[in-house]
Amino acid sequence: MQEQKLTRLTAAGRFDLCCPGECIRPLLAAHHVTYNRRAGGCGRMLKVLLNGTCSYDCAYCAVRLERERLSFAPEELAGAFLRLWREGLVGGLFLSSGIARDVDCVMHDLVETGEILRRRGYDGYLHLKILPGAARVDIHDAACVADRISINLEATSPDRLGSIAGVKDYRQDILKRQAWVAEEKPDRHTTQIVLGAADETDAEVLACLADQYRRVRPSRVYFAAFRALPGTPLASHPDTPAWRARRWYQADYLLRDYGVAADELRAVLDEKGFFPNRDPKEVLATGQSPVNVNTAPRCDLLRTPGIGPKGADRILALRRKRPFTGPADLGRAGVRGTTAGRYLTFGGRETVQTRLCL
Repeated sequence: MQEQKLTRLTAAGRFDLCCPGECIRPLLAAHHVTYNRRAGGCGRMLKVLLNGTCSYDCAYCAVRLERERLSFAPEELAGAFLRLWREGLVGGLFLSSGIARDVDCVMHDLVETGEILRRRGYDGYLHLKILPGAARVDIHDAACVADRISINLEATSPDRLGSIAGVKDYRQDILKRQAWVAEEKPDRHTTQIVLGAADETDAEVLACLADQYRRVRPSRVYFAAFRALPGTPLASHPDTPAWRARRWYQADYLLRDYGVAADELRAVLDEKGFFPNRDPKEVLATGQSPVNVNTAPRCDLLRTPGIGPKGADRILALRRKRPFTGPADLGRAGVRGTTAGRYLTFGGRETVQTRLCL
């Protein structure tokens, strides 16, 4: 029965496990564990629901369709996870839940599961989901026991959320709780937006993200491309193309890590307020003057397609010893010259720098 619960209460019956090579083999040997090749960077993390049913009415959600009331008690799930952890099959836990009954009761069980794990010696990664309408004391307790906590926005505004989830109050149940989450776990909280379910434009998403980074500073924002599910009110709604989520991850990196302002990204949007299916970093660089790799400040290197923070830092360090002479030379810094080379020049150190980055 416990293996049945693990299978049913993980995403699509899978553990989202991401660890390449030899360590996948023992995972595949366990018949109730499946390697999810689409997962990225999750560190062999088990993603599971405490309750598999929900009384909320989110029109895009598969959990609302579940009629078999499978759930874990905190002690039961903690024991099942610890066995997998001690066998080396999993390395972390992401714990969420459907809201089958009172929010306070479910939040209490989520926190209790984490507390049991810590008392019984688990010192690995733990991410607890904060449910809409959660009490401040439960958010505090979750922040004390977990490495990371999160509450999902799902939509960009009260009106957009109201069109797909009538029970939730965007301002009270989500934004107010998110402010508490940020106070309890600064720089260690995340959120998610479902792209396309509420027919929002990318201009609306951009405004929402700019507000998020100004107001609560999440460490990450995740984007899920909407997929229509049979039996839900949105069953006939068009799916969101996967590339839209990819473009938003790229745009989010520019906002969060590359010093690009929201106003600059607005210039990338088309007349209907959407990103084209092209890397926004490349769009911003098109038509701009080439960047001199041997003299440019870090902020200009970061804006060059094909160069990330690590690559920019390596270029700054290596060019002090020997200048870069052409695209093929970028391999010294771990940068692919085929992409970055189109936006760079390779003049000597005597070239005058014309831009000052503060």
